[in-house]
Amino acid sequence: MEAKSSQDEYNQVKKDLQQLREDLATLTKAVSDGQKSNISSLRDEIRRESQEAFDQVRQKGNDAFNRARDAGDKAVHDVEHKIEERPFLSIVLMFLAGVLVGKLLDR
Repeated sequence: MEAKSSQDEYNQVKKDLQQLREDLATLTKAVSDGQKSNISSLRDEIRRESQEAFDQVRQKGNDAFNRARDAGDKAVHDVEHKIEERPFLSIVLMFLAGVLVGKLLDR
């Protein structure tokens, strides 16, 4: 009778160990899946934030380019207006500037 009781206990321990292995495998799979989900959501968040930062930088670059282009257009318009106001003085100044640059380049 004692041998049968020991055999029953051995079989019960064997079943418990098998159940423990299965539970451990299930737990490991659940943790792994959870980590994969966390990594995936973190990757998506990083991708979204980097896209937002890129869009902001691009918008600031476009704004700076537009301001520079507008300032250049205004400067050209102002010069054209000054030349139209005083054409003879503009020709004389350009001639003197050319002579000055020529003298500087001769040296």
